[in-house]
Amino acid sequence: MPHSSRSLRPRNLADRVAGREPAKIFRLPIEAARRQARQILNSLPKGGVTTVVENWRQLPDGRIEFTMRRLPTPD
Repeated sequence: MPHSSRSLRPRNLADRVAGREPAKIFRLPIEAARRQARQILNSLPKGGVTTVVENWRQLPDGRIEFTMRRLPTPD
């Protein structure tokens, strides 16, 4: 079965084994990236889960790449 490079990353493998949702990677122009991140962060949290921006960087073409991850909250 073919695997994408994303599925072979250690963090993604750890998420899959732990039964967590994988991170979502976005690549958008800066204003669209800000709106998207704010929309996700302001959405109502699901019970026992919080959303975090894990990475935020500017790409050579000027777009922003960021990773959103949902993490379990401590009880």
